[in-house]
Amino acid sequence: MLTDTNGLLLGAVVTPASVQDRDGAKLLLCMFCHSFMTLLMIFADGGYAGKLEQFVQSMGRLFGHGASFGLGIIKKLEDQKGFIVLPRRRVIERSFGWLVKQRRLTRDHEKNPRHHEAFVYLAFIGIMTRRLTSLQPVQPFAG
Repeated sequence: MLTDTNGLLLGAVVTPASVQDRDGAKLLLCMFCHSFMTLLMIFADGGYAGKLEQFVQSMGRLFGHGASFGLGIIKKLEDQKGFIVLPRRRVIERSFGWLVKQRRLTRDHEKNPRHHEAFVYLAFIGIMTRRLTSLQPVQPFAG
């Protein structure tokens, strides 16, 4: 999943279990980053370090026109024992938590990964719609 800094969905790709996460990330970035040329930094888990970093740098050169993608790898702390909330990583984990609340997405019922992907989009349409309808009007600053 590709989300913004608030955890709202920008794009998703569901792959079979035989595809490594790094390869799925490359597919996701190829499919969606051309639509988001204003991206400056992409945050990823420590498992994406290595070849994905080189891939992101080459994408920045490929798109040109001032597009320079950076990949920030969020790694565990060296002395970390147990669970600690890491900055930026909580954003995607929270997004996955929102998806788990959707009854259809609690288990992998779909045989075709594209069907599961469609339900991810439908779930986020509902999440984003509820967020839009609950927004309060912004009061002008009287200062």
